[in-house]
Amino acid sequence: MPRKLCLPAGVGDIGLRLLNDWQRDFPLESRPFARIAAAVGMDEGDVIDAYGELRTKGVVSRIGAVFAPRRLGASALAAMAVPPSRLEAVAARVSAEAAINHNYQREHRYNLWFVVTASSAARLQQVVAGLERDTGCAVIVLPLEEEFHIDLGFDLREPAGEGACNSPAGRRR
Repeated sequence: MPRKLCLPAGVGDIGLRLLNDWQRDFPLESRPFARIAAAVGMDEGDVIDAYGELRTKGVVSRIGAVFAPRRLGASALAAMAVPPSRLEAVAARVSAEAAINHNYQREHRYNLWFVVTASSAARLQQVVAGLERDTGCAVIVLPLEEEFHIDLGFDLREPAGEGACNSPAGRRR
């Protein structure tokens, strides 16, 4: 029996290729989508539209650089203990924050985890205070003590393990 991929319905072959093949080495130039279009045999506008559709479907939250936070400001791992009935709404508020790239649900008392990056420690505290004010949930802040490079790219063509797509602990928000 074939194993399924953890992708939303309707992503399609083009969406899968754009997601999978450009997680790393995204072109750093004035017209990156033109470079991608040439590589995949599409028009630049069609590539931009395809990424826009992936964003509309909630598959892609942003396309942008990831910087070494210690060199540019402040960052911290953060977590919240969110009542299960409010998890979707709180995760949406966290995701809407420009200082946060993504968040993850975990099976733990602290069930929503994310990384906050900001231009300064003071700005980071403002972001955290805003999240606490808007959600009514306390944020625990775990500052970076030692930096490790972890490649977060995943081969999306690899089938998911049994139950991985539906497991709350494995679900990306």
